[in-house]
Formats: sequence, C-alpha cells, structure tokens
Amino acid sequence: MSTFMKPLVFLLFCISMQMCSQVKQPQKSNSTEKSKSMENSSTKNNPYYSRTDHTKLNVANSEWKKILSPEVYAVSREAETERPGTGKYNNFDALGEYYCAVCGNHLFRSDSKFSSTCGWPSFFEAEKDGVIYKRDSTYGMERTEVLCKRCDSHLGHVFNDGPPPTGTRFCMNSVSLDFVADNKTAAK
Repeated sequence: MSTFMKPLVFLLFCISMQMCSQVKQPQKSNSTEKSKSMENSSTKNNPYYSRTDHTKLNVANSEWKKILSPEVYAVSREAETERPGTGKYNNFDALGEYYCAVCGNHLFRSDSKFSSTCGWPSFFEAEKDGVIYKRDSTYGMERTEVLCKRCDSHLGHVFNDGPPPTGTRFCMNSVSLDFVADNKTAAK
C-alpha cells in the first residue's frame, strides 16, 4: 500500500466506527412475557396515547421524558436508531395495524410490510394522514426522515428503493411502533 493510502484507509475505518457508535444500543427488558398486542409498555401511563384522537399534540420533550421508556424516548424524541436486526417487528408477519408508540396515531397496515433485509421493519406505504416528512442531513447523509404527524416523533426514514406499487421503503424502528393484531388474536 502506498504511503498515501494507509492514512486514508485508517481514516475511513475511523469514520465507519464513528457511524456505528451513533446507533442506540437497546436496553434489555426485565419482562419475559410477551404482550398479546405487542404494545410498548410506555402506552400504559401515557395520557396522550389514543388510537381515536387525531388532534395535533404539542408536548414538550421534558414531559415526554417523564412518560416514555428510555428506549422509546431515545428513538422517538432524540432520533436515535435501533441496532439493525434487533427490533421485535423486523422478522414479524402477523396481520394487523401499526400505531405510533408515543401517541397511538395510525401509521401502517401490515399488508404494506415487506421483507427488505435491511435490518428494520419496512413498509412500502404509510397511512397518508399518519406521517410527515423532514429533510435529514445528519451524519453527512441526505435522507428523508419520517415523523408521526400527530406528535412529531421520529419513526425512521423513507427511501426510494422499495417494491411496487410505490417504489418506496419506509425503514422504521420497531420501538417507535405498536402493533395490534387483526381479530384480537395474539401476534406471533
């Protein structure tokens, strides 16, 4: 290797390690029993959580921090990211509805979910009144951030490399989602 290439390779290695350190490590749960609806536990004591109220919320992060679990807060309010392949909905294919884990807003239907092998749950279509989009230039990348339309919580990002009919891939964090199975049956 040339004298110029060694420092360049080292610099690229350091940058890639820095990018990996930006990913939030999930904290282990003390509970071993799975919820039949697979809801995040932060919904139980959350006065803003509703699957029927679509009123725009304007809640300070200091208030959300008191209500949400540390994992949900880090991803939804600080735009952290789960480690790839660790989310409970990544390899999950039950039929039902996906809601915002922070406020209960409807986001996705399971029949728009597909296996993208990217490490996060992926959908080709979102509820049109469920999400909004924001330019994201963090970490030296140009991406489109997906936020809950009701509470402005970070859900993930959307890319234009998805399957037909939309060609989009909504790459979401599992911790940002609540799932409710069709017919009140237990999720797999």
